[in-house]
Amino acid sequence: MKIAALIMFIIMYVLMIGLPKKRPYVAFITAIIFVILGILPVGKVLASVDWNVLMMIFGTMLIVDYFIDSKMPAKMADWLLDLAPNVMMVTIYMSLFAGIVSAFIDNVATVLMIAPVGLAICKKLKISPVPMLISIAVSSNLQGAATLVGDTTSIMLGAYAKMNFNDFIWMHGRPGMFFVVELSALATIPIMMWLFRKDKQPVHADESTEVNDYVPTFMMILHVVLLIIASFIPNTPSITNGVICMVCGIITIIWEIFISRGTASMKKSLKAVDYDTILLLAGLFVVIAGITEIGIINDLAKWIVSVGGNNMFLLYTIVIWMSVLISAFIDNIPYVATMLPVLASVTSVMGIEPYLLYFGLLVGATLGGNLTPIGASANITAVGMLRKSGYETSFRDFARIGLPFTLTAALVGYIMVWVIWA
Repeated sequence: MKIAALIMFIIMYVLMIGLPKKRPYVAFITAIIFVILGILPVGKVLASVDWNVLMMIFGTMLIVDYFIDSKMPAKMADWLLDLAPNVMMVTIYMSLFAGIVSAFIDNVATVLMIAPVGLAICKKLKISPVPMLISIAVSSNLQGAATLVGDTTSIMLGAYAKMNFNDFIWMHGRPGMFFVVELSALATIPIMMWLFRKDKQPVHADESTEVNDYVPTFMMILHVVLLIIASFIPNTPSITNGVICMVCGIITIIWEIFISRGTASMKKSLKAVDYDTILLLAGLFVVIAGITEIGIINDLAKWIVSVGGNNMFLLYTIVIWMSVLISAFIDNIPYVATMLPVLASVTSVMGIEPYLLYFGLLVGATLGGNLTPIGASANITAVGMLRKSGYETSFRDFARIGLPFTLTAALVGYIMVWVIWA
């Protein structure tokens, strides 16, 4: 049965790579087969699904949709335009701005919010928007790892390792991922200044965007504040963060129904939720629980330990740079979902804390997608928006920005995580 489970797992991965639009269905069908064959007992199915993760994603997506519609992101972009003297600095500011937003909002949503502003600026200046949108995408991928709610992979790690919002800032008396990510982001500024050194056209905001509703902004801030507060409360239920996000999302919906005197906005918001990601995760949780139950994860962990021996630096190096390479071509969600239990088992065998390898995995997996235009959903979204505007983006165009950005940020993250957590 173990061989059969391994073969089906490999087939699932191959199909997800070859059929990216069908990934949720591939994972879900594989999960059903696992249950039918008894690889994962029926009684353990519900317990294998991390409902906290799914609730966090769903609730946050509800708030984000209303936040975008309120035009607050466009207003914030206007402020940046007033600060920037030329196109080079606009590109850098927009990239950093995308990164800050992405620390609290899903990467794809961040691109959807900020990329249209970049397109409008480039159209007015009659320049190609390709460099600016690529910069926005790669920056959002990086800084999604800064907080618990910044990216699906961060949410997954937080839930698996039982980390709260505050742990991403400061954990066990040491700086958390927030500082690692922000230092990595700062390290990319000289890279971008060099890449865009010729873009010195002046720029300014002609019109000021009017925010039509401040409640979604308030709810965005409130749900982050509540997550932080919950971080300091001991022995909270495992679904606490999910409940916070869901309640804030529902309150936002109720408010919008009240002010609009109808349910049209609610229907739009519910429709905007990324159900594919939720279905994908639900399926992956069951599949990974199945291969764990049958012993494959433990076998893989023992093999990794045998390869790396007791050399922690070698294991850490393999994890982070292998993650960069793999995530350039494979979506980081299934990859991280697979690797978390593997690394947990590896560190258990070695009798050490897992955080060094966990954080290395997160750095590598979030940054690796920046090497190619298909490596992350945010990249695919940005490339799609460019295509709709009449601009094709080649692998070379993307690599020109993504490669130096990724190598710089990954190297800084690689060093910082080791220095802090080794």
